[in-house]
Amino acid sequence: MAIDLAVSTVSFALRPDPRTGRATLWLPLVRRIREPYEGRWALPGGPLRPDEDLATSARSTLARTTGLAPRYLEQLYSFGAVDRSAGPDRVVSIVYWALVRPSEDARAVDGENVEWFVADEVPGPLAFDHDAIVRYALDRLRAKLTYSPIAHNFLPDTFTLAELREVHEAVLGRPLDPANFRRQVLAGRTIEPTGTSLQGTSHRPPALYRVATPVRSQA
Repeated sequence: MAIDLAVSTVSFALRPDPRTGRATLWLPLVRRIREPYEGRWALPGGPLRPDEDLATSARSTLARTTGLAPRYLEQLYSFGAVDRSAGPDRVVSIVYWALVRPSEDARAVDGENVEWFVADEVPGPLAFDHDAIVRYALDRLRAKLTYSPIAHNFLPDTFTLAELREVHEAVLGRPLDPANFRRQVLAGRTIEPTGTSLQGTSHRPPALYRVATPVRSQA
């Protein structure tokens, strides 16, 4: 039995919920056009080419299938169950995840066999073990949101506290108290004020923030 290497990517973007209009997590899937699992939806990916490293393979496949070129791309996990492929050979997949900013999402293309779905409502069963991969990625994202500033990767370089809270609510799937959120975020010192405000609003302009610059120790 041969062992093949493949690379797949779970890409999360914030788009309006089709029922409520509130921001929610979406991801793109690709319909398979050949066996195994012809006709089923799957994560963007493919065999690892001998002339590409893992991250390059993930980026090139994602760009080719969806038009996405996200700044944030991180290796998520490796999936290598013996029976995860329905073909004659064993396939080990190195899975990446990408967090997509609005400007990056605006360049996404919907191909003939590419479609976006609400992340918690993907039309299963997906090909291979991609249902398990999507669940793992969602659990990892929601867990990491509680102890790291990963939410900033869904936003432009400057943002309001309301926009940052909207990201947390979309990822966690529940509303958050604005006052408590503001207090916790500012206490964490992961963001800092830019000294400017969002213009064009009909009321008091909200302050704009950015990711805090790390403080370097003095030798």
